[in-house]
Amino acid sequence: MTEHDGLALRRVDPDAWRVDVTMQAAFVALLAGSLSRLLTYDARDGNTGWSLALYLVFGVLHLSGPVWAPAPWQGERPSTRHLIRLGLLLAVWVVLLALEPSATWCTMPLLFTGVHRLPVSFALPLACVLTLLVVISELRVASGLFNPNLVIAPVALATVVTAVLLHSRRLADRQRLLIDDLLRARGELAAHERRTGVLEERQRLSAEIHDILAQSLSSQQMLLQAAERQWHHAPDTAHEYVRQAAASAGRALTEVRRFVRDLAPLDLDGNTLVHALRALAEQHAALGIDGQPGSGPAVEFRVDGTPENFPEAVEKALLRVSQGALANIREHSGATRAVITLTCSPDSVSVDIADNGRGFEPAPIPHRREARTRGHGLPLMESRARQAGGTLRVESAHGEGTVVSMSVALGPHDGAAARRPLPAQEAP
Repeated sequence: MTEHDGLALRRVDPDAWRVDVTMQAAFVALLAGSLSRLLTYDARDGNTGWSLALYLVFGVLHLSGPVWAPAPWQGERPSTRHLIRLGLLLAVWVVLLALEPSATWCTMPLLFTGVHRLPVSFALPLACVLTLLVVISELRVASGLFNPNLVIAPVALATVVTAVLLHSRRLADRQRLLIDDLLRARGELAAHERRTGVLEERQRLSAEIHDILAQSLSSQQMLLQAAERQWHHAPDTAHEYVRQAAASAGRALTEVRRFVRDLAPLDLDGNTLVHALRALAEQHAALGIDGQPGSGPAVEFRVDGTPENFPEAVEKALLRVSQGALANIREHSGATRAVITLTCSPDSVSVDIADNGRGFEPAPIPHRREARTRGHGLPLMESRARQAGGTLRVESAHGEGTVVSMSVALGPHDGAAARRPLPAQEAP
């Protein structure tokens, strides 16, 4: 919502519309009372015709003003047209006041017109002038002894009305400022949400690209390097490395196409999490932790508990974390053995990826923006775990290997509807 929208809302405020209608109705009633007095008591004057004409002009100017010269809205300066209309009203009213003292009854609508919408610098002098003219008119037609009420009553009434209207004006100004602040805050919040959405989408795309392309390219690079070393001494082995690199490239291409269609990971397409993790372990076992195919079954997969179908977001995060952890093991740890353990319980699910590599001193997982070139794996894994409602923990020490653990608590709504026991062949 823009500031212009907020102004439009204020201009169709039903309360302001009701106040305007009430003031117009009061003016019509007071004008009718003045005309009734003129025709009943003052008809013998020779100025009756002029007074009737002036009352007609006065009424038309006042009632038609909102159409051709509307009053300013709160916080706006009065237009030239409105000031001209107000000057004409005052001039006609002053002439009427000189001819017919009953015109003082129309002072109240003029006070509302002058104070309710005009800036204070215009409103207060106008109220004082109107009050002074009313007092002069009352004293002019008074007879007998001086009556102090002729002075006190108009002044007191005008003071009360002016004070009430100015107080209402201040409240309206405060409300306008609050509305403006609210609109500004909403605009800033919307802009912040847009920026946050863009950053989250960039983070998601970066994570997907890292998981799909970076890990696959790393595997292909090691396979091709191994093929180059064996090309002249063991051509059959070298050709096997090349075939595995081609298979890895084909798999990454399929993942990219599926990612573009924003579907689940290929390993989970029609398969369970247990099947996907087992296939992942077999793939890395055939590849070898150190990038030397045929070096032995370096990766094992284990299941603890009863496997179930978990929510898709949880399964995807567990699989991606496992992929990232294995990629880090193969590239950085120098390990000869790794174990993936899926632990299932009624209220949680977790995956642990442990290796017997060189280990390191774990530091707090940096924010994504702090990882620029290398070391994307842990921040991305932590981000995936958090987005799935889980946590990531890294335990390591020099010479003692590393354990990466992701766990997700499952609430009651993730029960039977989302978690069904797997077929017998998927059980460990």
